[in-house]
Amino acid sequence: MNLFRSRVSSSIVSTMGEELGSSASASTATSSSQAKTRSIWPSTLRWIPTSTDHVIAAEKRLFSLVKTPYVVEQVNIGSGPPGSKTRWFRSKSDEPRFINTVTFQSKEDSPTLVMVHGYGASQGFFFRNFDALASRFKIIAIDQLGWGGSSRPDFTCKSTEETEAWFIDSFEEWRKAKNLSNFILLGHSFGGYVAAKYALKHPEHVQHLILVGSAGFSSESDSKSERLTQFRATWKGAILNHLWESNFTPQKVVRGLGPWGPGLVRRYTTARFGAYSTGEVLAEEESKLLTDYVYHTLAAKASGELCLKFIFSFGAYARKPLLQSASEWKVPTTFIYGFDDWMSYEGAQQARQHMKVPCEIIRVPQGGHFVFIDNPTGFHSAVFYACRMYISPNLETEHLPEGLTLA
Repeated sequence: MNLFRSRVSSSIVSTMGEELGSSASASTATSSSQAKTRSIWPSTLRWIPTSTDHVIAAEKRLFSLVKTPYVVEQVNIGSGPPGSKTRWFRSKSDEPRFINTVTFQSKEDSPTLVMVHGYGASQGFFFRNFDALASRFKIIAIDQLGWGGSSRPDFTCKSTEETEAWFIDSFEEWRKAKNLSNFILLGHSFGGYVAAKYALKHPEHVQHLILVGSAGFSSESDSKSERLTQFRATWKGAILNHLWESNFTPQKVVRGLGPWGPGLVRRYTTARFGAYSTGEVLAEEESKLLTDYVYHTLAAKASGELCLKFIFSFGAYARKPLLQSASEWKVPTTFIYGFDDWMSYEGAQQARQHMKVPCEIIRVPQGGHFVFIDNPTGFHSAVFYACRMYISPNLETEHLPEGLTLA
């Protein structure tokens, strides 16, 4: 849930999706021939000029900006959760699914930090943070199932419960495959919602939870939703609400524009991380490579993006707010928000009142919803401060870094 609410009506353009080079079962010579034709068709002549290979290649180009050595792997999570009567996502296929995973070189005995991206994004969005964070952590970043360079199965969930299970169970299978435990889990926006839900179900594996601009703490019943209710009563609001409930995602706009899609994404990234940036503007090369990466992840096959209407109602209000589960929290938690984040930190303050575990809320100046891009230095300081007791016992009483504030 990264890109999707910066501007509910206009900037609802950005996410993942469309694996053009997928052919399910080439059981006949004809279908095999067609698949071969699609694969050799020049991308410049396709209506949607992307493919899974384009996503991976764009990620590699973006990571050329990262100096820390890293390893990329496709972690096999099988075809479905153990004991489940259905395969992953009710797919008819027994083929295994994979989670695109990047692990960065680190010092021995460094605490493990797993990073989970938000809606309409993928792990490459943290490209400005890997070098600094890898100096103190073993960094592992993933693309959630259905996004980025991970497998993109057909999305067939029909309820909030099934949709949450899609992300939580696939993450747990990934954790098992990587044999991880006692790690710090960081999630941004929608990734924060998934991380929190995972920690509620599997607290024994999570040492500390870091929620960055996390979605999912407010519900439509909140008093602040009154303005949204009034807007929904207008003809514009009615149309947008209908599109939301029809699962019309921002990514569909990007795909629908075909060869003009890259231009739209370029205008968005140039504006959001340039003219309208609340902090450090992207350098020309950073902007170029990020734009290329964002386009290919948004235009690829629709999969995880279709979770939107099942997790949130129109206006990004959670259908199953995390606030309702705050009293069940078992993992120490740090919230991080940019000063200019449209996602309010007040939901975190309300949740903290019900938590029975240590909880801090840190605000970072010159940062919006993508605080880790807007103000990477401030974001790194916030993460180091949040994890001071794991990095070094001597840092447990370290003072809050200058510029940061506690809410």
